[in-house]
Amino acid sequence: MALSQGLQQKLLQKLSPQQIQLMKLLQVPTANLEERIKEEMEENPALEQTDEDGEDLYNEEAKDEFDSTDEEEYDLDGSDDEYENLDLSEYISDGDDDIADYRTRDDNYPEQDEKKTNPVKFESSFYDLLMQQLGMLNLEPKQHTIAEQIAGSIDDDGYLRRETSSIVNDLAFRQNIETTEKEVEELISIIQQFEPAGICARNLQECLLIQIEAKMKQNNAADVKIAFTILDRYFEEFTKKHYEKIQRSLNITDEQLKEAMNQILKLNPKPGGNFGEVNKAETYIVPDFYITNTNGVLELTLNGRNAPDLRISEGYRDMLKEYERGSKKDKRQKEAVFFIKQKIDSAKWFIDAIKQRQNTLLHTMTAIMNHQKEFFLTGDETVLKPMILKDIAEKTFLDISTVSRVANSKFVQTEFGTYRLKFFFSESLSTESGEEVSTREVKKILRNLIEGEEKRKPLSDERLTELLQEKGYNIARRTVAKYREQLNIPVARLRKEL
Repeated sequence: MALSQGLQQKLLQKLSPQQIQLMKLLQVPTANLEERIKEEMEENPALEQTDEDGEDLYNEEAKDEFDSTDEEEYDLDGSDDEYENLDLSEYISDGDDDIADYRTRDDNYPEQDEKKTNPVKFESSFYDLLMQQLGMLNLEPKQHTIAEQIAGSIDDDGYLRRETSSIVNDLAFRQNIETTEKEVEELISIIQQFEPAGICARNLQECLLIQIEAKMKQNNAADVKIAFTILDRYFEEFTKKHYEKIQRSLNITDEQLKEAMNQILKLNPKPGGNFGEVNKAETYIVPDFYITNTNGVLELTLNGRNAPDLRISEGYRDMLKEYERGSKKDKRQKEAVFFIKQKIDSAKWFIDAIKQRQNTLLHTMTAIMNHQKEFFLTGDETVLKPMILKDIAEKTFLDISTVSRVANSKFVQTEFGTYRLKFFFSESLSTESGEEVSTREVKKILRNLIEGEEKRKPLSDERLTELLQEKGYNIARRTVAKYREQLNIPVARLRKEL
């Protein structure tokens, strides 16, 4: 194969460190922003927090993280020329630009600026609850260790989804304890008597049977006995809601079947669901925005409680001043100053990225608020307009991916509740009159139709399609089925009640 030369032209986009940092910060919700700032302060000693009041930084335009124009460049390669030509004038001058204040101020709502702490939930985990009950049993050391292994294998829903043989192998290889499957099963039976009832079951049927057996010990009524029989012998028919078959097989009346089903519906299919450990940031919603309605005028404020005031460390500036005043400057001193200069540059990057993050959030949310103004005034989901990421990107002159990062993990608090920003984005659907409406409006009407249906004869997807078409919505049956699934609503047969 002969060698050849050619000329090729390529267009590439290179992201600067500052752009990458802004991209990551935009994705961080307010609940986690304080932790991210603390991490940066631990890594960079030139960055410090201050309680002083600075100037309001919200008068700048929102910046797209993909926009590289007018961006400062800090290209330092550590070469000899860099050491010889260190310009420290901008680093040692005292200016107001080193203090950053990211909190929105409103004289009418001063209480929003008083607290900077997130709510913290103190609670015992599901495993701690099991250990407390395990400590009340009179077990031998070996049995206690095996019981701990079993309790540790129970998932957050309260189920033991591991094979008994696997637990035996874990005890043998990891804890050097020889045991048998029979001994493990005996301890599993003991743990199944713990509170809440139904834990340590291998499947849903066993979980419900444990709970109904506990009820039978307290109340041996006829409806509880029938409920036990249904779960024990007709569980498949029960899950498929074949009530007629169950009624014929047990030879019971409609009233008896209804009472037995009421007993089953009171059982908890996930007994450990209220105790499972979850991420604290997900447990509590800390809104990123607040929208208030003042006599028909919407006011948007940005939650700045978790963005402390940041500035460049005065100690680092003093070190640079000492270097400038000194006459003897060896290479060792220059290397130290070069390191300080890099840290200060990094701190400036971070402060600028935090400022840009807040401006971008505020700019994007303002566009969303203006687009969905009717909803924020009334709280009625049916007035939501069709809106996609591209619509907001065009209004804010930001990249679509930038808008997506803002909308993914942010929340807004209104007088009608707290909503995720993604809630306001939806596709459009045409009506008979040619008007475009939001698919969320159609879903709201679909939910209302299903909630108002007769539970003995639920509406099928075909009937729901007809009802929506009667209201003027051009929609197909498969689209209705898709929306129903997105609303987590089962098919008509599974919605049937006695």
